[in-house]
Amino acid sequence: MKEILDFIWKNRDLALATVGEDGKPKVRAFQVMGIESGRLLFATGPHKRVYAELQGNPAVEILAFRGDVSVRISGCARFVDDAATQKRIYRGNEILQRLYSRVQDLAYFSVEIENLDYYDLATNPPTFRHYDGASGGFRVLDPFGKH
Repeated sequence: MKEILDFIWKNRDLALATVGEDGKPKVRAFQVMGIESGRLLFATGPHKRVYAELQGNPAVEILAFRGDVSVRISGCARFVDDAATQKRIYRGNEILQRLYSRVQDLAYFSVEIENLDYYDLATNPPTFRHYDGASGGFRVLDPFGKH
């Protein structure tokens, strides 16, 4: 898992999919603001549509990719109320400080990994590993089979 979380951190610009207020998927570019205890940390403005979507339905999917490697994560967004974590996220990201003048101007959320699919198309055969958060383990799957 450490190798995959390192990959995500190095490729922090990713796609985040939410369930829109109309019940349809909404995908947007996001940036991971931190990784702590196996959960991904994010920030957004409380005035944005994504904030309302996460309030209404916290289910998300995330896609990080670079070259032949992609990582797809599913989980639920949980808003972070802890002031120390909020400050750590805000102070650790120049983009947030440039766009928002105060820590309190943002809404912070985390996504714990419920399921994760790791694909590497550069290997032969391609590598496909699945992580199940409930069992806490990985299994290697046939990249060409049904799952």
